[in-house]
Amino acid sequence: MLKRKEFILGAAVGLTFAAAATAGGVIDWPTANAQVAGVSGRIAPTAGASALAFAPPQGAPLSFADIFDQVSPAVVQITVETTVERPRGGRLQIPGFPPGFGFQIPEGEEEEAEPRTSTGAGSGFFISASGFIVTNNHVVENATEISVTLADGRELEARLVGRDKDTDLAVIKVEGGDFPFVAFEEAAQPRVGDWVIAVGNPFGLGGTATAGIVSATAREIPANDNPYTDFLQIDAAINTGNSGGPTFDIYGRVIGVNSAIFSPSGGSVGIGFAIPASIAKPITDQLMSGETIQRGYLGAQIGTVNTDEMRGSLGLPDDLEGASIEGLTPGAPGAEAGLREGDVVTAINGNPIDSSTALTRAVGATKPGQTMRLDIYRNGRRQTINVRAGTRPADISATAAEMEAPSGAPAKPDASSSETILGMTVGPVPAAVRQRYGLTGDQSGVLITAVEARSPAAREGAAVGVLIERVNYDRVATVAEFKAAVEAARAAGRPSVLLAVRAPTGQQGRIIVPFAAAE
Repeated sequence: MLKRKEFILGAAVGLTFAAAATAGGVIDWPTANAQVAGVSGRIAPTAGASALAFAPPQGAPLSFADIFDQVSPAVVQITVETTVERPRGGRLQIPGFPPGFGFQIPEGEEEEAEPRTSTGAGSGFFISASGFIVTNNHVVENATEISVTLADGRELEARLVGRDKDTDLAVIKVEGGDFPFVAFEEAAQPRVGDWVIAVGNPFGLGGTATAGIVSATAREIPANDNPYTDFLQIDAAINTGNSGGPTFDIYGRVIGVNSAIFSPSGGSVGIGFAIPASIAKPITDQLMSGETIQRGYLGAQIGTVNTDEMRGSLGLPDDLEGASIEGLTPGAPGAEAGLREGDVVTAINGNPIDSSTALTRAVGATKPGQTMRLDIYRNGRRQTINVRAGTRPADISATAAEMEAPSGAPAKPDASSSETILGMTVGPVPAAVRQRYGLTGDQSGVLITAVEARSPAAREGAAVGVLIERVNYDRVATVAEFKAAVEAARAAGRPSVLLAVRAPTGQQGRIIVPFAAAE
């Protein structure tokens, strides 16, 4: 009986809903003479009196088809061939895959066989009617042959005009004229939320359009080799093969050059990065004119001063922000002009500097030979140093290559020469460890041989085998110097000390160890 009551109640509710729906015109019920689709029981959605429910929001296009038709003829597919060297050891590495993936070379063929070639693909777009094409540096960097497929199906050979590794931009050219082309938009800066359209050659499919919005501007990509680029972040899908293709606004203007994606899986997850037109245009203009891109050079390893902990450990003013000089290259412009380790650069030529990135870009924007006026903070005083910019080396990344990790555990110094300070047992650096770290005669430090469990130093990342090179930018070569530097900071009322360290892998970093919790 309970089930019957439930059924009757459910039926009553259903009939009530049906009546209301019929009265409102949402559902057309079958009739005896229903012959036309739409009045024969089909659920027919309605947009209401003025059809506003299905109208696009204000400012949004009803379709991107017209824009795509206008700009797609300027977008091209790029195919490159590269030479893959055969390594000794019998394995041929597959480009784009992690080390260890590859083909086994049959025994005896390592020396006789010719180097193999690999084919890659990317995208690009005409930037002039005379055949200049913009793409990414990483698309054509090691190419031995470059070919371009136009939207109309024609295939043309291309030559490299110029490239700039630091912004990941390149220009290639095909012979001919009267090519359809697009233009960079520099004046109207894109805003977060603006529509964007990405056109390119994902996975070699060619002629593919995707749409989305600008997700963020002035985005830095961690561990990226392009220090001079504030990327646009977009959620229009870009994948392998989209590199070098254009990002358009809804007016068909190029606002970016697709360059990278964030993807744990290798495919699009809605986080893509494009080089803004404001950066791409001046670089590509120089490359088209045959110029080599040159940037200013300071010759310093730098960090950012922007936390209370760091300011406290260095005794800096609470509101001070800038880029700290972590190290100097001997003979480089910074060292020659009198910069010192521990200086904090707060402005260049009157323009504020609030991070290491800002300093890198300000120096890079300076032409070699020009004078840079650096406002610095040193030992409690503000002063100015004039530095004549050098020319940034083309292989600067190679000079900072990581060292090989040492094999085995680091040798331990004699217990009699070690001392426990701030929860860390430190000692002198044995000769064997100096060799493993690649330390030269004027480089030294103290080696961490033990760390007390749950100590502040352990919580901040101190570990056995880590080399401490400086305390608050003062170099330390012995345990006594390390202890004196720590005690000097404590006596000055500092809440913590800043340690410049080097890991066994060769990677450099900083550790801030507080005093109060360590005592």
